[in-house]
Amino acid sequence: MAKSALLKSSLAKKYWMALTGLFLCLFLSGHLAGNLQLIFSDALHFNQYALFMTSNPAVKILSYLTYVSILFHAVDGFMLTYQNIKARPIGYAKNSPASNSSFSSRNMAVLGTIILVFIVTHMVNFWAVMHFDKKMPLQSITVEVMGQKQDLYITTNGGYMPTTQVAKSYEEAMKTGAQTYIDHKTDFYNTQARVKVGEGYKDLHKITVAFFKDAKFGLIATILYVISMFVLAFHLLHGFSSAFQSLGINNKFTPTIKKFGAAFAIIVPLLFAIIPVYIHFFLK
Repeated sequence: MAKSALLKSSLAKKYWMALTGLFLCLFLSGHLAGNLQLIFSDALHFNQYALFMTSNPAVKILSYLTYVSILFHAVDGFMLTYQNIKARPIGYAKNSPASNSSFSSRNMAVLGTIILVFIVTHMVNFWAVMHFDKKMPLQSITVEVMGQKQDLYITTNGGYMPTTQVAKSYEEAMKTGAQTYIDHKTDFYNTQARVKVGEGYKDLHKITVAFFKDAKFGLIATILYVISMFVLAFHLLHGFSSAFQSLGINNKFTPTIKKFGAAFAIIVPLLFAIIPVYIHFFLK
């Protein structure tokens, strides 16, 4: 057995590769449950989910663990592939890979590379925008009062603030006379007392919908997302059951694990793929 590129102990490699893979499968399930709100719920519930995922201390710890798991899984996988190729520099005289192994198992490194590229671009387009973009919008709704439409910011305590009465900064509030201004991207402050009076929701729902419905690149983004989920399905087809095998779970439950793994590898990526397709073609 080849030793790990990151962990010298082959036993450590055996378990950590499997455990990080299974942990990422668990992450996929939770991430999917949240993202399905784009189809089955409204903008407020999705943005509440996004706020919870970025502010809850326990979730933050799990997020850091996810980042580490992705890096370990990717780097160690690449190095192991390299080591395996280096160990057999000369191919066999007669080699029939298709009859001895599945497409997924033979191309795990390639599939993993595509998935890693997808993860990076996905984080740039959504995670980075939500955390660092100064133009990240706050969620607002439009209501009709006495025949006139009015835009209102939604606050996390269930209140509302007219957007016309909220300045983008303290300096702007001092110039315009606005009673409230936005600070720290989401916090509403009273201009005179300079104390926090509320907090808004970052409108990740709006950003996501705009990304997949963009007139120029929305269709391309949707197609690439679907292709990436297709690749993920093949990666999971081999990876899920292989993780249990690496952990030494080869018993009467193995056939059940393989069937569950196959179902997981098909259903989870399929549901992920449906989301951008729904947004681009059907969401009004």
